[in-house]
Amino acid sequence: MLAIDARDVTKTFRSGWLRRRETHALRGVSLAVPRGAIWGLLGPNGAGKTTLLSILATLLTPDGGSVTVLGHDVLREAAALRHRLNMASGRPSFLWSLRVDEIIAFYGRLYGLHGAALRRRVDELVELCELVPFRRVQYSELSTGLKQRVALAKSLVNDPELLFLDEPTLGLDPDVSVRVRQHIARLRREQGITIVLTTHYMREAEELCDEIAFIKAGRIPARGTPGELKRQIRLGEVIALKLDPAAVEWLAEAPGVLRCAEAGGWVECTVDEAEKRLPELLRALHADGVVVKNVQVREPDLEEVFVELAK
Repeated sequence: MLAIDARDVTKTFRSGWLRRRETHALRGVSLAVPRGAIWGLLGPNGAGKTTLLSILATLLTPDGGSVTVLGHDVLREAAALRHRLNMASGRPSFLWSLRVDEIIAFYGRLYGLHGAALRRRVDELVELCELVPFRRVQYSELSTGLKQRVALAKSLVNDPELLFLDEPTLGLDPDVSVRVRQHIARLRREQGITIVLTTHYMREAEELCDEIAFIKAGRIPARGTPGELKRQIRLGEVIALKLDPAAVEWLAEAPGVLRCAEAGGWVECTVDEAEKRLPELLRALHADGVVVKNVQVREPDLEEVFVELAK
């Protein structure tokens, strides 16, 4: 069963009075997200990521197409849907004078929690998001990383079935980002929450996401697992060789070699299929009297895919 079934979604923003301007944020986007998945939305600034997330979370209405979330139509059944989902932004903003536990308790009350149940839920989330030493600290005194964790705790207050995370590690130090990603992975693993996240960080998407949809100019030109995306745009695997002599003129013309480049004393050969081409290259180099001092094989990373798709 799908957690999200969006088909041909369109959204246009209009501005201006005398000179009307139209911005086509979404141009027929379709998305199918299975329950229990972590699904990534990648794309450059202005591509439509946040607009799509806002429609799925019932914060915006689409101009066209159909959207079903957790079995509910987002237009006709938004009220029945909202208590089953939640959202956290990478740019959180809460009342500066409230303390951490007061912020979580405030949102808990909005979802109908009170008394002992509310206190228990606040305690659980403070511990889950590693906020115990900061629970009585005012929001204005928190670091960026701690504010992100408060936003994550707030987004879990109603025990959502579907969680939207809009750039959840934006601006965080690497060690804090690692802990936030661990939290996200644990939520899916231990609670079975379906998670849809937007991110600019390729490592984050590759580490967390079962599948990724790449959005560009309001359309989704490619989707799939990180490996499938690499194959879709024909980014080959790289065979890196340390050779003596270092320069071998015929390498770039060898069968299956798409291109060659020198980098830091290595000759990097991008090939169509490393498993097939590596033995061939090693045999040919040996026959030519070239000594192979070291060899490495790597797949292209998701950042290379992003760059290619964004062109």
